Amino acid sequence: MKYVRWFEEISKDDVDVAGGKGANLGEMTQAGLPVPPGFVVLSTAYNEFLERTGLKEKIKEILSSHDLSDNDELQEAAKEIQRLIVEAEMPEEIREEIVKAYRELCEKVGKEKEFVAVRSSATAEDLPEASFAGQQETFLNVRGEEDVVKYVQKCWASLFTPRAVAYREEQGFEHLDVSIAVVVQKMVDSEKSGVMFTVHPYTGERDKMVIEAVWGLGEAVVSGEVTPDTYIVDKNTFEVIEEQISEQEWMYTKDPETGETVKAEVPEDKRDVRKLTDEEIKELAEIGVAVEEHYGFPQDIEWAIEDGEVYVLQSRPVTTIPEEKGEEEGVEAEELEGKILVRGLGASPGIGTGEVKIVMDVDEIDKVEEGDVLVTKMTTPDMVPAMRKASAIVTDEGGITCHAAIVSRELGIPCVVGTGNATEVLEEGQVVTVDGERGVVYEGDVRKALRAEEEEEEREEKEIVVERPAAEPVTATEIKVNVSMPEAAERAAKTGADGVGLLRIEHMILGVGVHPRKLIEKGEREKLVQVLMDGIRKVADAFYPKPVWVRTLDAPTDEFRELEGGEREPEEANPMLGWRGIRRDLEERETLECQFEAIRRLHQEGYDNIGVMIPLVQHPEELRRAKRIAKEVGLKPHRQVEFGMMVETPAAAVLIDEFIEVGLDFVSLGTNDLTQYTLAVDRNNDKVAYLYDEKHPAVLRLIKHVINECKEAGVKTSICGQAGSDPKMAEILVKAGIDSISANIDAVPQIRRIVARVERKILLDKVREL
Repeated sequence: MKYVRWFEEISKDDVDVAGGKGANLGEMTQAGLPVPPGFVVLSTAYNEFLERTGLKEKIKEILSSHDLSDNDELQEAAKEIQRLIVEAEMPEEIREEIVKAYRELCEKVGKEKEFVAVRSSATAEDLPEASFAGQQETFLNVRGEEDVVKYVQKCWASLFTPRAVAYREEQGFEHLDVSIAVVVQKMVDSEKSGVMFTVHPYTGERDKMVIEAVWGLGEAVVSGEVTPDTYIVDKNTFEVIEEQISEQEWMYTKDPETGETVKAEVPEDKRDVRKLTDEEIKELAEIGVAVEEHYGFPQDIEWAIEDGEVYVLQSRPVTTIPEEKGEEEGVEAEELEGKILVRGLGASPGIGTGEVKIVMDVDEIDKVEEGDVLVTKMTTPDMVPAMRKASAIVTDEGGITCHAAIVSRELGIPCVVGTGNATEVLEEGQVVTVDGERGVVYEGDVRKALRAEEEEEEREEKEIVVERPAAEPVTATEIKVNVSMPEAAERAAKTGADGVGLLRIEHMILGVGVHPRKLIEKGEREKLVQVLMDGIRKVADAFYPKPVWVRTLDAPTDEFRELEGGEREPEEANPMLGWRGIRRDLEERETLECQFEAIRRLHQEGYDNIGVMIPLVQHPEELRRAKRIAKEVGLKPHRQVEFGMMVETPAAAVLIDEFIEVGLDFVSLGTNDLTQYTLAVDRNNDKVAYLYDEKHPAVLRLIKHVINECKEAGVKTSICGQAGSDPKMAEILVKAGIDSISANIDAVPQIRRIVARVERKILLDKVREL
């Protein structure tokens, strides 16, 4: 089908068409994890819908004619756009595919009309640099063909809620650049459900997991409306180290008559008892470890239990993991003393002092000023602007994985959740001190006395110098970072990475919305050059003087087809094996010239940290021709810029010595494609996806051959494929002698620690040999 794919046909690399949620569900399904069956209405359906209905131009017009910084105008624009999307007629071809897929899903589960969850999955969701997750809508217990189609359209409309529009404005994303897919998945009518972090989310302890559980559907714990049970679990033994059992008076459940999600009372005998058995906790922990090992870094997992079966509903990377605290840290929290007003769960570490502002409704967020303590029953995405101003946040409900906790950790604001009565006990305008680690709120500014004591100690011990260990280990192997969007540059730079091993420029061009060939034909070549300069400059600035390797355009035909002027793109059975990478750029030479021109001008501006990387080469002549074009534009390879290539094809790996003769400063292994092409395995084909293995002996032999040949010739080696974020592969690469590893933003700290450990082990082995 053109607009729909089953989970079995999707992997983590399909975010552009399946969104973050859809891509992860597909990846976990392919990995054999217990995911309820379902399918994804691809983002191409949404884009086609906008084009065919003529809504794209109308949306642009509405957004440009309103002052989106004004709340009233923002609300008006958002409401009008949502109305247009919901009321527009779904194109028949798209509608037929959705209906067909729903019928097949019903057949799979053996029911004539199955209840499903219809969940938004934005294509920019779960990015480390911007958390779009939770901004779009989810609709539970939807049943029947017509309702599924209707709620898919409502999910599309939710891309333009006021908070989503405001967030994109703040983050600098073009509104029509962020597309949306929709997940349609069998409903799990859960008796109990919750969230699991495979690392302690605010202490940073990697040998502990946190599981939260409630009765009924998981919306209650995700939204923070109910304070869940919290279990701290040893990651090695799966034993419960610590637990907090919360009383639960109501739960979300499905109305057996209407199928609607409703609130129901929890039976008296279940209200204050433990939600999970030891066996269930162990099974959940085992699944959590399996998911983390599959992805190679800590995960935030939504789960549910129905009829004794555990299901994984969603998984996303944990991107706000603090460093584990040493013995000397946390002293300040322990020394605080004073009258305790309320207690809850410490959800985001730190200490904040300020005046209490009680917010019972989103309409009241304007009264929160810089430095106030925000007190509410539970935060919502609409409250984020007020949360940014607050010195601390306190809530009545919620656990350490609720909205307030997650956003507070992202913002670095102290937070205490699940107090039960903070909105009743604390008074408007009252000065309080919030200890986000111990989960305590004190009366007054109790830090004054503490600061006086600290100043006295400093005077007495001014001769003593205490050296703290570095936050991150130093490695001989450089740890770089992959960047997909210029907007992620600052976040990526904060990882302390040694440079950018892969800067993709596809999003810069796709963001224009017009095919580069059409821009050139319209005489707007300069516009294309400026777009590239602006995007690359943002990343080069954030990392200067560290190197930034820019990969020239590598967009397959199916991606370019969606652009204005993309109708001339050829139809290909498998675009990944088709007209992309350098083979496209050598034919559409002017596009390549624009890319080289942008880099040449940036070099003239003083950005001497930019390198050029040519993708999908399979013959030395392609590299030779690319260098010739660069010289003709005025960009001098090896003198003005480092010039390198991707090793993604077996041909490039086998002939690496011939490429070195043409002239290379560096190579970067693209293991995603190299594995597919070496093993003849399409990762998106569920019939053969289980054969995809980046650590297959043939793939490893090619990688080691490239590294060895390059070392002899003095050419730097790196890796920027997904395998670079895999701890096991990182160990193999370091032992093989690779010069740098470029990982995803959220994986950089973990890969650095793994590399440091492997390097120490290699040194130790050498010493033992001597």
